[in-house]
Amino acid sequence: MDDVKIGEILQPGSEREQESRAQRVRKNFWKTLKKTAGKVPFTEDLVASYYCALDTKTPARVRATLLAALAYFVLPFDFVPDLLVGIGFTDDMAVLMAALASVRRHITPAHYAAARQSLSQNPDAEPQEH
Repeated sequence: MDDVKIGEILQPGSEREQESRAQRVRKNFWKTLKKTAGKVPFTEDLVASYYCALDTKTPARVRATLLAALAYFVLPFDFVPDLLVGIGFTDDMAVLMAALASVRRHITPAHYAAARQSLSQNPDAEPQEH
């Protein structure tokens, strides 16, 4: 997956697209995360980025970038379908790592604290919004 395609995926899109992504992420994030257990080496960063993306205090451009990456993560059929065992999440990880690299300074200690709390909860329970 090259930088041009990742750049296209991370485009903020219109306000309508952002709201659609936010709804998709809220609906599918935890279910997708459970499927990837052990396959994403930066799970805490991923969960912290989820909280950052949904935080209304996060700058709009940062939220848009994270929502685009997280929406790609929760889609079951993307550049490399997630159903392909062993390689299905590699493109998702590339997109997420690019997004994290570009907005990392906006992911606050509070976002990481929420991530750690959520990850320490019962793995079968969907964490509450913070």
